[in-house]
Amino acid sequence: MTDVIIIGSGIVGCALARELKRYQIDVLVLERASDVCEGATKANSAIVHSGLDAKTGTKKAHYNVLGNVMYSQLKEELGIKLIRNGSLNVCLEEEGRADLEALYQQGINNGVTDLRILERDELLAMEPNLQDSVVCALYAPTAGIIDSFEVNIAFAENAVSNGARFEFDTEVLEVKRLEEGGYLLKTNRGDYMSRAVINAAGIHSDEFNNMVSEHKLKIHARRGEYFLIDKYEKNFVKYTIFQQPTKEGKGVLVAPTVSDNIIVGPNAHEVEKDDVSTTRDGLLEVATKSIKAVKNVPLYNTITSFSGLRATGESGDFEIGEVSDSPFFFNCAAIESPGLTSAPAIAVDLAKEVAEKLGAEANPNFNPIRKRPIILMELTDEEKNELIKRDPSYGRMVCRCENISEGEVIAAMRRPLGAKSLDGIKRRTRAGSGRCQAGFCTPRQMDLLMREHGLSFFELTKRGGKSYLVTNKNKAAFVKEEN
Repeated sequence: MTDVIIIGSGIVGCALARELKRYQIDVLVLERASDVCEGATKANSAIVHSGLDAKTGTKKAHYNVLGNVMYSQLKEELGIKLIRNGSLNVCLEEEGRADLEALYQQGINNGVTDLRILERDELLAMEPNLQDSVVCALYAPTAGIIDSFEVNIAFAENAVSNGARFEFDTEVLEVKRLEEGGYLLKTNRGDYMSRAVINAAGIHSDEFNNMVSEHKLKIHARRGEYFLIDKYEKNFVKYTIFQQPTKEGKGVLVAPTVSDNIIVGPNAHEVEKDDVSTTRDGLLEVATKSIKAVKNVPLYNTITSFSGLRATGESGDFEIGEVSDSPFFFNCAAIESPGLTSAPAIAVDLAKEVAEKLGAEANPNFNPIRKRPIILMELTDEEKNELIKRDPSYGRMVCRCENISEGEVIAAMRRPLGAKSLDGIKRRTRAGSGRCQAGFCTPRQMDLLMREHGLSFFELTKRGGKSYLVTNKNKAAFVKEEN
């Protein structure tokens, strides 16, 4: 029997796996997809929010502010990229100033530091592409941007390095409390038993809670659609630009990314669970709303569009902690925005709660350090030359748009929980993320996947499962049967 099973390997599940390994606890993560970071974490704004938006006194406000601060330490421990570019909540009418001042006070009450309300002239000097009608804005310098793929994977790799185990393509079908204590989890790959369960299943977390508790949850899947703009436009905005928030959320933002792209979105519409399609009407809505605060948004340089789902609960707040009528079953549910920012702080508190419940002692061998992978374009010319002398694979380009070398791709496949699909390579290296959207580098990546993992053409996938890249030989598919 395992000590703790975590359902879900998004950023919350992986952060929890890492934090639990600070204790002498056996940890197993079950994930229905073929890799980590396949749910909400892979498709969001990648913003480290300051913490001013959440209502004072809520779990969202508490964990947002704590998580924001933690990211500076995580940058050093996990080798992730963090840019504290700051955010602007823009007010476009004088009548909205009172609401902006209330938002400022809410941020102060939440514990956000260094907030300031800036007037029009200073704003336009900072961000020339704001609409001419801008009146003022709330500036939060502690806000930042990250690569959500990178952070999720970093948590997972460090958890594995400290002894956590992951089982992929393993869908939990039923959770049942055992009379003798602990839980039985029935999956598509057999049964698992655990002393404790942490439910970090995103938009499906209500389903697992409702299997074991009389206190029912209802999670709504709220879809947000985005544009991603070519890094040719990387200087279009410097700060993360929000419109004044409403009950529907923080509105359509325009923001830089750590990879020098510009991201625009999202809208917010309730959909069926797992519906991550993009729609003409939805993207038109994002395009129309984006220009309310920012003029001349260069959507003509869009390289891709995508959508992600937020797990919205009916309470309006995170659902975290042990379920009152199901001992040793812990919820980490309804983790919508600011979930990405809050995840590290949630993991610290919940891991401590679980460890105390299990009577677990501290793990003296826990190592919080995950070394940052070699990223060729972050090196000086001299460092590149020395690296290529040692390993010529770093001198062979795979992805020309993002300047990703063969050496980086191979390393991504050999790291803990290494890449086994095109999307796995993409999330770990950015190969295929650029202007051509993998149009040129896919064949080379396929060659490397076959060589590294001993796969045939017909076993290669885009994202694991049945997402096969090759289904037949060209000639065989078109040959007519002879009479």
